[in-house]
Amino acid sequence: MKKLVTLVTLALTASLSSTHLLAAEKLRVYAASSMTNAVNLLVEEFEKNHTVDVIPVYASTSSLVRQIERGAPADIFISANEKWMTHLVDRKYVASDNVTNLCENELALIAPKGSSVSLDLSQGDQWTKLLTNERLAVGNTMSVPAGIYAKEALETLGVWDDVSTRLAPSNNVRMALALVERSEAKLGIVYKTDALLSKEVNLIETFPSDLHTPIRYPVAKMSDKVIAEEFYTFLDTEKAKDILNSFGFEVR
Repeated sequence: MKKLVTLVTLALTASLSSTHLLAAEKLRVYAASSMTNAVNLLVEEFEKNHTVDVIPVYASTSSLVRQIERGAPADIFISANEKWMTHLVDRKYVASDNVTNLCENELALIAPKGSSVSLDLSQGDQWTKLLTNERLAVGNTMSVPAGIYAKEALETLGVWDDVSTRLAPSNNVRMALALVERSEAKLGIVYKTDALLSKEVNLIETFPSDLHTPIRYPVAKMSDKVIAEEFYTFLDTEKAKDILNSFGFEVR
C-alpha cells in the first residue's frame, strides 16, 4: 500500500510539473551573440520570479534583423548596433517608443594565449609585419557590428589598407574569437567583453572609443505581451545592471 501511495504521489508530481511547463508562457529574446553569457544570466534571474519559458536566440545582429523581417516571433530584441535598430524602426517593425539603450562596449585587439604580441595600433608597418602569412579575425566588416566598428577604427588609424587583405571575416564576433582561441588567426578584433570572458586569448590593447562609432546596445520590446513588458522593465533594474556590469558592459 505504501508503495502504491508513493507511485501515485510521483505520478501527480510529474503531472503537475508537465502542467506547469504547458502553462508557462514563452518569451523569445533575440540577442546579439556578444550578449550570450550576460543574457543567459539575465534570463536565469528573470525566470526565478516569473512563470515563463524564456527562449534566447543568439546570432549576429544583421542575421537577427533578417530573421525578424522574415517574420521571426521575437518578443525582445537586443542589437549590438544602433543603425540596425534604426533600420527596424524605419520599417515599422518596432516603435521608437519601445526602444532604449541597454549598455555599451569597447573594441579589443586579442592574440592567442601565451602570445608575446605587442604593437602600436597606429603603425601600419607593424600590422603588416605581424600579419605576414597570418590572418586578422574580425566580424564581417559589411554587416556584423563588431566588424563594422573594427573597420572604422582601422580606417581612422590609417592602417586599413595595410590589413584589409589579411582578414579572416566571420558571421559573428564569437566566431572571430574562436579563430584566435584556436590559434587559427594570429590577431583578432572583438568586443572587450568577449576578450575578458575567454581564458584562451590575451587582450593586447583596447581601441580608444573615438576611433569608431559608439558601441551601444539598444533593446526593443517587439510584442505586446505582458511578459515582454515585464522583461523589458526588468532590464532597467539595478539587478540587471549589476549583471551587465559584471560581464564588462558599461551601463549608464
